[in-house]
Amino acid sequence: MEFKYFSHNGKLTPIEGAQVPLSNIEYAYGFGVYESIRVSNGVTYFLEDHMERLMESARIIGLTHTFSREIISEAIAELLEKNAVGTCNVKILIIGGRTSGDAQLNILCLNPLFPDKKMYRDGVQTITYKYDRAFPHAKTLNMLQSYLAFRTAKEAGAYDALLIDREGRITEGTRTNFFCIKGKTLFSPNEKDILLGVTRKVVLKVAAGNGFEVVQKDIRPIDFRDYDGAFLTSTSSKILPIRSVDEFQFGERPTALKELMRVFDEFLDTCGGKLE
Repeated sequence: MEFKYFSHNGKLTPIEGAQVPLSNIEYAYGFGVYESIRVSNGVTYFLEDHMERLMESARIIGLTHTFSREIISEAIAELLEKNAVGTCNVKILIIGGRTSGDAQLNILCLNPLFPDKKMYRDGVQTITYKYDRAFPHAKTLNMLQSYLAFRTAKEAGAYDALLIDREGRITEGTRTNFFCIKGKTLFSPNEKDILLGVTRKVVLKVAAGNGFEVVQKDIRPIDFRDYDGAFLTSTSSKILPIRSVDEFQFGERPTALKELMRVFDEFLDTCGGKLE
């Protein structure tokens, strides 16, 4: 679908008017934060949670701005109405400036890229890639290393790259969170080392309400044989099983993972786009 409008500093603007001056050093150096929000059949999912993380990301990197949650939420609603769209991804970018008044807010609609249905049945291939993110809790525009890791994964025919820190631990994917599973216990890398994904947050809530336990611990590739399986989470992919990591092959999708995927989808269908 073609989207004819985006929102610039809260004002609806034809998409052909979108531009970033070549002299904008803040954008060129990645001094910005962003969020991607799922909109499906007119429901905007977990808006407040995305707003909370957007503001926290800006705080972490010292990006001051004048855009409140209310301003951004209203701009999103106006943009969706103007574009007459019921299903898309909404991308929010705040680009910093020398002062808070120089910061810019851009919001645009994008066509979502959903995984093929067979990936949910068969799982996806992943690779590992050595990279430590500088600000794990901030979703910033400084994405060069993640881009290179993702490109390497695609060149290898993989869905995503799992990032390995200097201690040899898996932290997350380039655009996904990572879990292992054994029985009805989910194992997550330590939260202090990863981006706290909104979909991850929803998965944890659904898991806790359906008899799953969650354990935070270091996970290394050598440990994979200790688990029944592994999976990724993200806004577009939801819960996506992993078939392989580099040369390691997991077995069939565990029964408990199938259950988690089912109850998660049921929650999305009934929650009205709100976590609480």
